[in-house]
Amino acid sequence: MSDAHNEQQSAIKTPKQLLAAVAGFFLVTVIGIILLVQFVTAQKLTGAGTESQSPEAIAERLSPVANAGFTFKDASGPKVLQSGEAVYTATCVACHGAGVAGAPKFGDAGGWSARLAQGYDTVLKHAIEGLRAMPAKGGNPDLDDVEVARAVVYIANASGGKFKEPEVPAPAAAADGAGAPAQEATK
Repeated sequence: MSDAHNEQQSAIKTPKQLLAAVAGFFLVTVIGIILLVQFVTAQKLTGAGTESQSPEAIAERLSPVANAGFTFKDASGPKVLQSGEAVYTATCVACHGAGVAGAPKFGDAGGWSARLAQGYDTVLKHAIEGLRAMPAKGGNPDLDDVEVARAVVYIANASGGKFKEPEVPAPAAAADGAGAPAQEATK
């Protein structure tokens, strides 16, 4: 066997070249690490928790949940009745907007003609009590019957009906302890 087959072909021929190559490798690695650290720490970090102890952040965490945009409703106060369009937009549009589960679409005179022919009272009864896939009051039990009636008139009239807006019942008169209406004293 000749020595030519056992010789390695390398750029590093002497120990001095080996030492220079190792030193160069470490120097390039250290410079790379330094540049990476500079890149990472050059900008102020804005990740979660960086401002967590500021007075504003603490005050926000301690503020009541009610301040986050929730509106409380006085259950004992008088109910403000919604318009037919508002009820439709909030409740009815989910099914009647796209015709879900066979619901007649809003504004589709052909789909509503058979229902409107049954009369206002029948259509209102079905809206309040529910019919087939439609739940009572469109699935919103908080609706007043007058609000449902307004929504029925709004939807029906947009689909070719000629129903009249329902009358709102007058609130009961306040009574004094004897059961007679309270009167204001005049001088």
